[in-house]
Amino acid sequence: MAQPFHFAFFVRDLASTRRFYGEISAHNTGTVTPTQNTGKVEDILVPMPHFGAILGWDEFNGIASRVRAAEMPFVLEPRTRYAGQPGEQATMFLLDPSGNALEFKSFKHPEHVFTA
Repeated sequence: MAQPFHFAFFVRDLASTRRFYGEISAHNTGTVTPTQNTGKVEDILVPMPHFGAILGWDEFNGIASRVRAAEMPFVLEPRTRYAGQPGEQATMFLLDPSGNALEFKSFKHPEHVFTA
């Protein structure tokens, strides 16, 4: 098992953040630095900054289904990048209630997580 870690970030209010994430580290500032689609991957603009979580292939699809069932909007719909290449990956982006960008991704071949 990987070493545990935490990610601390700014939020608009703790109540909506707790509902979205559960109990995690968050700092209530009342304001949040706006996310902008300024990163570029395969000629697609992606939100920056963002927090990325790498999931198992089946887990990724389960999370995508849960997001759709909750009728949460995607910034970038689930898609496959680098199809057929060693770094083939599924990725999706969404925003939390404070506008923080989240990327969930999965690698078809986890041994190539840093390939692409």
